Amino acid sequence: MEQETFHLFLWVMSGIALIVFVALYFVKAGYGIFRTPSWGLSVNNKVGWVLMESPVFIVMLVLWAYSGIGVAFPQFLFLLLFLLHYFQRSFVFPFLMKGKSRMPVAIMAMGIVFNVLNGMMQAGGLFYFNEGVPTGIGLGYLLEPHALIGLALFFIGMGINLHSDSVVRNLRKPGDTRHYLPQRGMYRYVTSANYLGELIEWTGFAVLTASPAAWVFVWWTAANLVPRANAIYHKYCDEFGAEAVGKRKRIIPYIY
Repeated sequence: MEQETFHLFLWVMSGIALIVFVALYFVKAGYGIFRTPSWGLSVNNKVGWVLMESPVFIVMLVLWAYSGIGVAFPQFLFLLLFLLHYFQRSFVFPFLMKGKSRMPVAIMAMGIVFNVLNGMMQAGGLFYFNEGVPTGIGLGYLLEPHALIGLALFFIGMGINLHSDSVVRNLRKPGDTRHYLPQRGMYRYVTSANYLGELIEWTGFAVLTASPAAWVFVWWTAANLVPRANAIYHKYCDEFGAEAVGKRKRIIPYIY
C-alpha cells in the first residue's frame, strides 16, 4: 500500500464512522442489554468476544513483526500499550463475564471486520506510514508535554474502563438476571462510565502517538459508543425512572 492510498483509507474509514454514528441513533446494536431474537443466530458471549476482539491483537502483532521496527522506541511502547488493551479485552475480559448471555453472529462478524481494518490502520499509522513521532527517537520522547499527557490519559481511561466493568459485573448475585442501575465510581456522573473510560483511553493514545490513524480510531470509538450510551441512558430512564437516573449524563460528565 502506498502512502496516498493509506491516506485515502483513513478518509474512507472516517466517512464510514460518520454513517455508523448517525445509524446507531436509530438502530440499537443487538448485543448486551439490547439483544433481541430478531438479530438471528447467536453464539456464547465469551466465545463471541474472543473471536471478535482477538483479530486486532493478532493483526497488529503480525504487521509489527513484518515492519522491521523491532523494539525501536517509542514505537515499541505504542505497540505494547495497544496490545495491553486488546489482550485484556480479548483474553481476560470475556472470561470475567457472568451469566449465560449470547452474542448475535452478525454483531460478531461486523466486529471482526472492523478490528481487522483497525489493526491495519493502526499498524500502518505507527509502523509503515508514520507521520507523527519519528521512529527510534528514544526515551526522551516521554519527556515531551504532550507525550506525558497522552500517557496519563491512556492509563486514566484504562483505569476507569476496568473499574467500571468490575462495577457492572458485581451488580448481580449468582443466578440473578435482573438489571440494576450502576452507582459506584464514574457511574455517579454518567450512565456509561465504561464507555467514558474507553474514549479517554484512546484519546490519550492518539495524543501520545500523534498518529492520524489513532485519531480516526478515536472518532470510530465515539461513533460507536456515544449513540449506544444515549440508548443506555434512555433505557435506564424508562426502566428505573428519570428520578433514579438523576443528574447523570450519558457518557461525558456534566456535558452529554
